[in-house]
Amino acid sequence: GSHTQLEDTAPRIVEHPTDVLASKGEPATLSCKAEGRPAPVVEWYKDGERVETDREDPRSHRTLLPGGSLFFLRILHGRRGKPDEGVYVCVARNYLGEATSRNASLEVAGE
Repeated sequence: GSHTQLEDTAPRIVEHPTDVLASKGEPATLSCKAEGRPAPVVEWYKDGERVETDREDPRSHRTLLPGGSLFFLRILHGRRGKPDEGVYVCVARNYLGEATSRNASLEVAGE
């Protein structure tokens, strides 16, 4: 036949997250888009720790969008801490390997 067999490819990040200045209580998005075959699974890490999204915890205020971006329903920011502030990276994996995005910092604007 003349159709070409599509080859599996390791993930690559095609859209990197950029630094975000967010407002407390407002939504925010960290963009990430990865390509690969099979379609890579995207995970986010903040300051080296894996970010839990509503996939693991339905009560989470963070949602992993279908394309791989991380969406915050509202930025949490209290007197005791800034749980959303930090340095984020997006990691895309499939069986052939993984790709890590650039670092993006999420800062919460002052009161």
